Amino acid sequence: MKIKWALLTIVFTVITVLTGCEPLMVLDPKGPQAETQANDIMLSIGIMSFIVIVVFALLAFVLIKYRASKQSKDYEPPHMEGNVIVEAICVGIPVLIVAFLSFVSVQSNYKVEATPKGYEDKEPLVIYASSSNWKWHFSYPEEGIETVNYLNIPTDRPLEFKLYSYGPITSFWIPQLGGQKYAMSDMVNTLHLGADVPGEFMGRNANFSGKGFAENTFDVEAMPEAEFDEWVEEVKETAEPVTEEKFDELLEPGHLGRMTFTGTHLEFNPPPTGHNHGSSDSDEHSEDEHTEHQESSDSDEKETEHNNH
Repeated sequence: MKIKWALLTIVFTVITVLTGCEPLMVLDPKGPQAETQANDIMLSIGIMSFIVIVVFALLAFVLIKYRASKQSKDYEPPHMEGNVIVEAICVGIPVLIVAFLSFVSVQSNYKVEATPKGYEDKEPLVIYASSSNWKWHFSYPEEGIETVNYLNIPTDRPLEFKLYSYGPITSFWIPQLGGQKYAMSDMVNTLHLGADVPGEFMGRNANFSGKGFAENTFDVEAMPEAEFDEWVEEVKETAEPVTEEKFDELLEPGHLGRMTFTGTHLEFNPPPTGHNHGSSDSDEHSEDEHTEHQESSDSDEKETEHNNH
């Protein structure tokens, strides 16, 4: 009786504690990419839970059925050969489970590496997300603005992040919108995301990058596209322009609050070239055009300086 009440007390305590916990962000998706990954996680949890229950049930059955009995001391059990059916089940079922999960994982990887489902016919918003010790810089080249440590995005529109780093390797992660992807100093990684509903989300660097790693976070706010356009216009009217000197100050190690600028650092400090992982052919074509335009501008400036000299 005491054991029974002790078990009931433990179960009640666990349930009471868990009811006060907030849902895991990765299991509370707000976009198509995150929903795909959350479904895979729940599927894996379901399969593993079923396996654990079956294994423990078999363990209890074996312990009860083959428990010690009151046989004579000279009793010898009969010789038994291996059972082909049992061995096939023990080997075959794990192989089938691994094969099924592998198929699901590969299929999901193709989905999350492409434009979010349902957004294929919409023009993506391109955002360059670069990290430095220990802050995030978000450049909106089409809108001509830049933010530090916060990110505003429109809902119901595909988002295309171009990730790179001005310091150590970091990992860009917004758990409720999708999985993480690395940002490195010598290449650009492309991450496709989308937000289905307005809301405020947490973003962070998920890769250890030194003593300031714990506070290397940023705020994300998803809003209807009309509100996003109004915010862009407000920034253009009120924010100060970002200059090369100011950007060099921002790259210094340390923590900063939220900052907003007009223009982007891409004009004088472009992202790495040569590698663009995860981008489409059209993206690479636009990158080439940007590079050619930059090189053409540089050559024109050099020619002008030569003529003046």
